[in-house]
Amino acid sequence: MHSSGISIWFFIGVMLTIYGAMILGYGLYELTLPQMAVANFHASIWWGAVLLAAGLFYGVRFRPGHES
Repeated sequence: MHSSGISIWFFIGVMLTIYGAMILGYGLYELTLPQMAVANFHASIWWGAVLLAAGLFYGVRFRPGHES
C-alpha cells in the first residue's frame, strides 16, 4: 500500500536542518567574540552540526517523490 502524502519525517528533517544551520551559524559567530566561558567546548558548533547532519539525513531520505 502506497501513501500519497508527504512523510512527516521530511518536515522534521527540514526543521532540524533550519535549526541546525541557525545554531551552527551562531556558534561560528561566537568564535569572533571575546571568550567569556571558562571552558571552550563550543557546544553550539557541535550541536548545530549534529542537528544539521540529522536534518539533512531525514530531509534527503524522506524527500517527496523518493521511494523509501
